Formats: sequence, C-alpha cells, structure tokens
Amino acid sequence: MTASDEALIVIDVQNDFCPGGALAVGGGDEIVPGINALMAEFDTIVLTQDWHPAGHSSFASSHEGRGPFTQIDMPYGPQMLWPDHCIQGTDGAAFHPKLDLSPAQMIVRKGFRAGVDSYSAFFENDRTTTTGLVGYLRARSVQRLTVVGLALDYCVNFSAVDAAGLGFDVTVDYTLCRAIAEDSLKEAVAGMQAAGVVLA
Repeated sequence: MTASDEALIVIDVQNDFCPGGALAVGGGDEIVPGINALMAEFDTIVLTQDWHPAGHSSFASSHEGRGPFTQIDMPYGPQMLWPDHCIQGTDGAAFHPKLDLSPAQMIVRKGFRAGVDSYSAFFENDRTTTTGLVGYLRARSVQRLTVVGLALDYCVNFSAVDAAGLGFDVTVDYTLCRAIAEDSLKEAVAGMQAAGVVLA
C-alpha cells in the first residue's frame, strides 16, 4: 500500500471516451485492467465522471453552423466544441463496465452546469467554480496524487496542472492514460512538466 497521504484520481473512464463511444479516445479501454490493479495500492481513490445535461454549451450541436473540434469564445474564455457526449443518465456517461468501482470512496461529477464546461477534477472552466475535491483531499490529509485516465491531453492534463497549482505533489502515470490527438498531447505534456507534474 502507498502512504496514507497519497490518493489515486481516476479521470473519466467512461463509455463515451472508449472505442465505440461518442468521443472515443484511441485505446481508451486498454487502460482499465491496469487502473483496476493500481487501485489495490491506494487507501484513497476518487473517480471523476463527465456528466453533461442534454444541450450543453460545449456541444457543437448547441451552436448553429459550428462543427465539433472548432473553438468559440465563451464568457469564461475559449471553448472547444465537442460531439454530444456523456449526457446524464445515458450509457455513454456510465463508467466502462470493466472498471472496478468498489474501491472508490468518492465520485466527482463535472460539467453538469449547462453554461460552463469542466475539464479539471478541481475547477470548472471558468477557473473559479470548484468541484469540492480539494476540500475532500485536504480533510483526508492527502498531499500526493497519482492521476490516470482519459483523456491525457484534456481532463487528465487540466486536473494534474490544477492539483500542482493547489500545492499537491502530482504524478501522472503515462502508461494508464490515452490522448485524443498528438498535437494537443505535446502541448499538454509541456504544460504539465512546466507546472511540476511528474510524468511516470
């Protein structure tokens, strides 16, 4: 087991981010067995779950004439538009069926406010609205985090950088993540390294 001040954060291992899903990440399902095995090493385990209402403002379908993977300006800043995905209560929003949920003590649902997206496990994309995760971890005296999941270049990246900025020692297990695109992955890796995140 790891020390009591360590936690495992598992980001968005959901059907829509796995092969066959609405926003599939190549090889997204390949990391599930490794994550299940890693859970046995931690006392504190948190899962995050993308949890959008239908018609969410980050969906390209909510903006006439706009396609997925284009960018618009929102009141809180630039926003990538996505295919409709992880809609509350749908099979796409459910965790991958082979992900072991039983060891997790907390599930953080994010992106449930219709007008703002949420990549990070800690903050929504307005950078001020918190998810409550930092308070939970500090109440449990957690100081070190290992982050795994989907997708490495977006939600894993934002979560890891925010955690480092909040004062946690952060390691991203590169082998237990998958990315959406090579270009955004390179940018994400550089940003994580600059923030002091360890890529293992």
